[in-house]
This record gives sequence, C-alpha cells and structure tokens, in this order.
Amino acid sequence: MLTAVTAPLAGVAVQEYAYALVGFGSAACVVAGVRRHRPAHPRAWLLLAAALSCGAVANTVWGAQLSLDLTVAPTFSVVDLLYFAMYPLLAAGMAMLPERPPGGSRWAGTAEAGIVTCTGVTLAWILLYDPYVVDVDRVPPDSGAIAYPLLDLLLVAMAVRLLVVQRRLRNTHVGLLLMAVLLTVADMRYFLSVTEGGSWSGPDLSVTAWLLAFTLPGVAALHPATAARPAAPDTTTGGRRTALLHGVLVLIGPAATAYALLNDYHADDLDHLDFLLPLAATALISLLLVIRMTNAQRQLGRHAESLAAALDEHAVLQASLRHLAEHDALTGLPNRRLLESRIAAGPAHGLLLLDLDGFQDVNDRLGHQAGDNLLVEIAARLRAALGPADLLSRTGGDEFAVLVPGTDRELLGIRAGAVLTALQAPVTVSGYTLHVTASVGVRPADGADVAHTLGDADLALYAAKAAGKDCAVWYEPELRQRQTERIRVVERLRHSLEREEFVVHYQPIVDLAGARTVAVEALVRWLPPGEAPVRPDLFIPAAEDSGLIVALGEWVLRRACAEAAAWHRAHGVTLTVNVSPRQLADDEFTAKVRRSLADTGLPAAALTLEITEGILVREGVPSAQARAHLEALRGDGVRIAVDDFGTGYSSLAYLRDLPIDVLKIDRSLMPADSDDTRQIALVRTVVDLARSLRLTTVAEGIETPFHAALLHELGCDRGQGYHYARPMPAADFAARQRPAEAAEAA
Repeated sequence: MLTAVTAPLAGVAVQEYAYALVGFGSAACVVAGVRRHRPAHPRAWLLLAAALSCGAVANTVWGAQLSLDLTVAPTFSVVDLLYFAMYPLLAAGMAMLPERPPGGSRWAGTAEAGIVTCTGVTLAWILLYDPYVVDVDRVPPDSGAIAYPLLDLLLVAMAVRLLVVQRRLRNTHVGLLLMAVLLTVADMRYFLSVTEGGSWSGPDLSVTAWLLAFTLPGVAALHPATAARPAAPDTTTGGRRTALLHGVLVLIGPAATAYALLNDYHADDLDHLDFLLPLAATALISLLLVIRMTNAQRQLGRHAESLAAALDEHAVLQASLRHLAEHDALTGLPNRRLLESRIAAGPAHGLLLLDLDGFQDVNDRLGHQAGDNLLVEIAARLRAALGPADLLSRTGGDEFAVLVPGTDRELLGIRAGAVLTALQAPVTVSGYTLHVTASVGVRPADGADVAHTLGDADLALYAAKAAGKDCAVWYEPELRQRQTERIRVVERLRHSLEREEFVVHYQPIVDLAGARTVAVEALVRWLPPGEAPVRPDLFIPAAEDSGLIVALGEWVLRRACAEAAAWHRAHGVTLTVNVSPRQLADDEFTAKVRRSLADTGLPAAALTLEITEGILVREGVPSAQARAHLEALRGDGVRIAVDDFGTGYSSLAYLRDLPIDVLKIDRSLMPADSDDTRQIALVRTVVDLARSLRLTTVAEGIETPFHAALLHELGCDRGQGYHYARPMPAADFAARQRPAEAAEAA
C-alpha cells in the first residue's frame, strides 16, 4: 500500500493512526476474550491477535512516515513485510480454529481449501492480473497492491475449510468468515483503484471494509460463543453445504476460463498464459477432487465399520441386558420373568413350585452369605436332578420353580419326587452341616394362563407347608375354594374385631394329685351374631396369616386378665394365655402385657404365657426379640410355658438354656392304653426330664380315667382335657367354682 509521496500527508497519517488504534484495540479484545472464555483452541485466537498487531504496527510506522513527510520509494519496505505477515498469521489462526470432532481427520477440509485456492488463482488471473497488469504491460505505482488479492486467497481458502470442517457454525465463526470476505473485497477494490491510477490511500469502500475487518476478530473473541464446547461426533461425510460448495468450485473455474478466452479471442489478444494457467489450475482442481472423493470413500468405509461395530456391541449389550433381566444374579438360573414368558408362550407345561423349609433360620443363625451359598448349592442339586428339557428357575428368596414340558402327570410326579430326593443329603455351608427340606406345590398342565398357573401352584405349595412340609401336594380346585374362604374369613375377622364379636372360653387345668382346679387356659371363640360359631382351626390360621392375630391376641389377653382376676382372688386360680409369634415380634408386647396386668389387677405371678418351642429355638432377630420380651416379663414374675412339647424341635439342650417354667406335654404323646409301653416310656422320659430341670409339667389331652391315673403315677404335675372339663364361658367356669368355694368355706 506504499507509494512515492512527497506532498504533505497529515490527514492520511491520522487515518493510518486510526487503523493502528483499531488494530491494537481488536488485538487486546482477542486476548481478553481468550482469558475470559477459555476457547477450545486459544493458540488460534492468539495468532489472530498477532496478525492484528502486525497490521497495527505497519499502520503506525506508515503513519509516522507520513507525519514526518518522508519520501517513500515504490519498493518493498518493513511496512510491506509487516502487512504481508498479517495474512499468513490470519490464515494460520483460521486454520486452527475449527473444532475437529472425535474421529475426524486433521486434514479435513484441506482438499476444499486447495480447490478454492486453485479456483481463486484462476479467477484472479482472469479478472484482475490479466486485464489490469499483463495486458496493459505496466506495474502499478504501489507494486505491493498486486500481492494482496493472492494473499486474500489464503483467507478465503481457510474460510472455506472452516465451513467444511465446522459442522455447526457459531457467531464467532460467522464473524471471522465475514472478516475474510471484507478483507478480500477491500483489497480487490484497492487493487482496482491503484491499477487504474487512483489514490494510494484507498477508496472509501476499502477504508470502511478494512476498519470493519480489523474490528470483527475482537468482537468475535468477546462473544460468549467463544467458550469451549464438546464437539459433536463426526458421523457424516458432508452435507448440502459441502456438496453445493464442491459444485460451485468445480464449475466456476472452467466457466470463467471459457468466458475469458472468448473475450480474448474476439479481441485478438490470446496469449499462451491465458491457456496454461487456467488449465493447470483446472487439472489441479480435478486431482484434488479425486483425492477428496477417495478420502470420502475411506471415511464412509470407516463409518460403516464403526456402525457395524456399534451394532455388534449393541447386540451384545442387548443380549447381556436381556440375560440379566431374565436370570437370577446369584444362582444364574432363569428368574420369574423368564418363567412367566415360557408359560405364556406355551405349549402346555406342568409346574413345580418349591420353597425351602426353614431357610430363614439359616439366614438368621449363619448370616446371609451362608444363605446365599446354600441357595447356590441347592440350585446345583436341583439342576442335576432334572431333565434337559425342564426349566429350573429361582422365582425369589428361597423359592424355586420347575417347568416340565408336556401334560404327562406321571412325569410331573417323578420330577416332584426327584426334587425332594435331591435335597435329602446334608449340605455343608460355612463349616456347618445342614439338613434342608422343601415343600412342593404341583400344578398339572391344563392350558391355564400365567397368573392362574402360578397362583394355583402357590396354593398347592401353601398346602404342602400346612401338611407338615418336606412333601409335595398336587393342586386341586378345593385349594382355591379354601383360599377364597380364607380371604372371606379375614375380612369378616376384621369387622368382627371392630365389633368385638369374640368371647373367651376357659379350660380348667387341674392338679393331678388332688384333682383340684389350679389354673385355666384362655381359648378364644368367634360367635358372629345370628350365625354358627366359627371353628378355631378356620379363623386362627387366617388371623396369623393376615397379622390380625396381634390385635386379637391383645384383646384376648385383656379380657382374660379382667375375668381371671376375680377367680385368682377367690380361689388362687392362675391364668394361661397363648401367645402368637407375631405378637412377640411386636416391639410393644412387653408394655401391652404390663398394661393389661395393671389395668385388671391380676398379679404377674398369676399369669402364664404359652408359646411354641420354635419361637425360641430359632436364632436371629425375631427369636432374640422374643427372648427379650419373655425374659423381661419373667423378671416381673410372669411364668413362661412351652406348648406342644414333642411335636417340634424337642431339643434337650434348649430346655436347659431357655427362659421357661412350664413344659406342656402334647396330646399326641398320650398312650392309647396300658399296652402301649413305648409311648408310656416316652411320656415318663419327658416327665423325668422336666422334673430334673425343675419345670412344672402339664399334660394335654387327658380324655380318660386311664390317662389321668397314668400321668399321676408317672409324676406329672398337672393336666387338662375332656376328662376334666371342656372349654367353657366365664360364667360357667365361675358357677363351676362355687361348690368348691362353698366346700372350702365349710
């Protein structure tokens, strides 16, 4: 932009200082934007700042020369070198600016940039250099002006590369693209002005465009869009933007060349350079297009491979997720979801549903890890005992299911027997030898849906538990009828509890030595108004299962204590009340018993709580809580009785260690007659054992004089049964005691 000037140029010098001020200010804004927004490629922005600084220094030096009225020769100087250095720095900054996506090539957009350069050279030759320099055979006064359009090609090429590589343009990118356009327009207008003999200071259009171009990088750097953001994956080989660009670049060069050749031909001004330069550029464009197409094909191949790998990985992941969703993580067996899908898919299958007996005890005594190890061992045994076509699944907790194909009931029975047999051998877990049994519900195949099949098998399993465990029970329609009845009973129980439709009957417990009533056992009876009494064996299990036994047991305790308090004061009769395991699991059980005693006036020593032996034998939280309740009440004076001894654990060791005072001998141990010597010997052993442990013995089920005489002879302390009296209402028991009271008074 230098010319030989000898005239006073103070106004032009001010213009150059203005250029310098804008350049330095824009460079400072770029640096501030980098420090503030932390862009992804800070070096690119610093190169832009360096380019602006070079231009500003050049303007400052030039302005100083003009201010001092120095004569400047039309040759290159330091100022020209600074101007020329600005363009490569701008191009380098724009080249580093695009955010290369993951998987993208660092050479992306290079072919397009080369094509733009070749096309630009062709257009520059045809539109600028040939008509304004070569044909007129003269060099403009400012010889540097002819270089700026070629330097602008670097910026245009990098702008095109930015358009190709940057999938999503931001405001900052738009600003820099506009800068490249403005510089190109300004330099071309300046080229035309100088070659036509115009002012070396540049026309108004160039001045305005230069000022705007120098301002835009600073504005772009301060914009928030400069901040780093994750680049989107490179999942395309181009788009409409790239395709349109390729089409324009391929056509514009040959079209412009043809137009120029026709003009020169008609003007009889053809020269060999008019052919060679456009042809060379066109050939190079063709080569670059081939390279671009080859790279696109390779990129498509890589994308296809990546897509295939992603699809394979997705298929593997989907299969893994499906396996996890349909299999048990602990045992590796199919889970309930897969079992249900197989049942729904058909054809007809028979179903075995089995539940391990006493598994909770293992968890409580040995810990959950031992329980898990036991489940794994049981799963392995069951798998070995079944056929290859059988589907063994773990449906949850300690429950397993076996789906047997076909409708052969005999095969289904064989599989049920195989399951029970497989569990007979002891299992060693965590150094302990365990004997595990299972209850099995068998559901024959009949084409029922999933819900009914599983529900029916569950009913059969429940029946197997009720039948004594370690057995298989086949589903029968009567089981569902019983369940329906049980549900109905529970609902009726709930309403009857609210209306207190229960009464307490009392069965006398007599001293076998004198046949005198010394205690009563409280037994609840359900008497719905206007209906027949409901048998205890129907509503007690329903109350246990539903949890209503807690409220019912509390009501029985309070009522019995209230009615027995008078009998205790008059006759010294004590009270025995049965306690459910669910009641002992209640945190407030001890407080409720103490409150009942305090409210009714019955002494703690006059109350005996009767429990089953299994409540205390099990280790773990429930049993520990039960022991804590009973030990606290025993400390108050309440006595503890173990009911039905001989039907459950019957371990001699626990009698010594557990907090009990009374041992009740189950009616099942009663001998039929005097010839039943084995049963008599068994009862004698139990009585002797209790005596040695200083436990009071109470025999249940005394129904004949023979039983009464035998138990007295064996040394049993007390007894109860139909031989003495059936359970009776409180009024009947009070009337029964009046003769005894009169006899005592006499």
